[in-house]
Amino acid sequence: MEPNFNVVLFEPEIPQNTGNIVRLCVCTGCSLYLVGRLGFTISDKHLKRAGLDYWNDANIKRYNSLEELQNEFSSSNFYYCTTKSKNKYSNKKFKKGDFFVFGPESRGLKEELLFSNPEKCITIPMMDGQRSLNLSNSVAIVIYEAIRQNELL
Repeated sequence: MEPNFNVVLFEPEIPQNTGNIVRLCVCTGCSLYLVGRLGFTISDKHLKRAGLDYWNDANIKRYNSLEELQNEFSSSNFYYCTTKSKNKYSNKKFKKGDFFVFGPESRGLKEELLFSNPEKCITIPMMDGQRSLNLSNSVAIVIYEAIRQNELL
């Protein structure tokens, strides 16, 4: 079955966030891609506890690099979620199968990636002077907007 959407976590650092995102992906029919160096092990008890019993139903794939993933899915749309954009996520029109890329909790996605893809960068608006939302909350906000737009659930 084709996933509704694809969540990409590039070098995630906090196991509880990834566990929550696993649960979200199962509940929304999304695939999860873990890319690059992880800040935890897949067997981490915090990761497993946050994902509860959703692990068996999750469609999780592992890639060494973002380039490897993008090359495999070169005809797909990739959106880069960042605080360094003025493009509101709710102003974009998403389609089933799109990829949403989120960076590590402590530093976000690399600026070179963002600067070379400005039209594909999206942000969740926040009050001025704030750093960022929690990663699992951000993934939920973007995925549910994409689902709403496409009337998938």
